[in-house]
Amino acid sequence: MKLIDKNNTYIEDGVMIGDNTTIYPNVVIEGTTIIGDNCTIYSGSVIKDSKIGHNNVIYSSYIMDSEIGNNNEIGPYANIRSHNIIRNNIKVGAFVELKKCEINDHSKIPHLSYLGDAKVGSNVNVGCGVITANYDGKNKHQTVIKDNVFIGCNSNLVAPLTLHDGCFIGAGSTVTDDVYENQLCLARSRQVNKEMK
Repeated sequence: MKLIDKNNTYIEDGVMIGDNTTIYPNVVIEGTTIIGDNCTIYSGSVIKDSKIGHNNVIYSSYIMDSEIGNNNEIGPYANIRSHNIIRNNIKVGAFVELKKCEINDHSKIPHLSYLGDAKVGSNVNVGCGVITANYDGKNKHQTVIKDNVFIGCNSNLVAPLTLHDGCFIGAGSTVTDDVYENQLCLARSRQVNKEMK
């Protein structure tokens, strides 16, 4: 482990950090956290009660009570709330919030999205501004996104919902019904342009 500035880094007793992992200043690591080998944790990150594998890069992000596999890129400014499993070769980008999600290999959530109570398959692309509407005012519901799904930007996924293998969600859609294998879903009003006086 390499500490860039040990006087400005807080690592709680009991935390375990592997070989060749670099911790930058103003990082807080607490609880039962385990961090593997060859990781880089940049300034502003807070990690608590989490397991982080090998070869991860974390940019100024908050990670709590979650499990992160290998070869992932997190942040900047990602909020990984409780009970997430992020597997391998995944990008969770800027201003992404996750809660109680499972994200499988080679999927991308690059920026400005919220996923809660979701199971995401492999090779999924989640566009900018996508949210799962998982709470109906009384209960939380699950969104299931299977493999090779493409979700266009600014889409609302209203749970309970399943997006099956290989389907494509057009940008700006509000999706309330399941989308089946290899289907294209467009759920938005038709654009109308009118002359202004």
